[in-house]
Amino acid sequence: MKLKDLYMILFIAALFLPFVIFPALYNFYIGANTKHGILMAMLKFGVLATTGELIGLRIKTGDYFARGFGIIPRAVVWAFLGATIAIAFKIFSMGTPACLEYLGVPGAVAAMKGGFTALKLLSAFSISVCLNMAYAPVMMTFHKITDTHISMNKGSLRSLITPIPFAKIFSGINWDVQWNFVYKKTIPMFWIPAHTITFLLPGHFQVLFAAVLGIVLGIILAVAAVMNKK
Repeated sequence: MKLKDLYMILFIAALFLPFVIFPALYNFYIGANTKHGILMAMLKFGVLATTGELIGLRIKTGDYFARGFGIIPRAVVWAFLGATIAIAFKIFSMGTPACLEYLGVPGAVAAMKGGFTALKLLSAFSISVCLNMAYAPVMMTFHKITDTHISMNKGSLRSLITPIPFAKIFSGINWDVQWNFVYKKTIPMFWIPAHTITFLLPGHFQVLFAAVLGIVLGIILAVAAVMNKK
């Protein structure tokens, strides 16, 4: 392990340890998450998912920082995606159990409000499947497009105000990697199980856990990028 890796570990620890050490700070987080859920989701994804991309950069290049990477533009994009993820969580976590009851699974809505049961596990799994089949591919594709756009603008802040050539970038995506790895493998093998766990957690931890998974996403994106070059 190199010194820069130790710094990254200490940085990640510094993000979480204060909430464990200081109960007042933890209570502040709970209150802020309840009152300002969207803003908190933007903050969590802006910090944690961007950190995941830095780890991904380390995997690809051997360094956490690179000229033209565009940390700030990437953080802004992740903040925006964090807001959409928080909204998607609400839509699917409320709509899917209601749909299960409509399909003949009584008690699904109530199960999501109670303790762990087989029905709650089924409901959480169903939420995760619906979320990852309907929302995740759109989010992943949008992220791929914005990621490419930032790279095309060499990571400058100009990328945030320059119109994105969606059609051009979309047609240039390596769909063999995007479909066969990002969608076909990571969604059923990682994201659906991971988000099943997410929806078993208390509501105020769900978006935080999803943001922590953003660190894993950074690693997945790094692997996809390496595959894309092959």
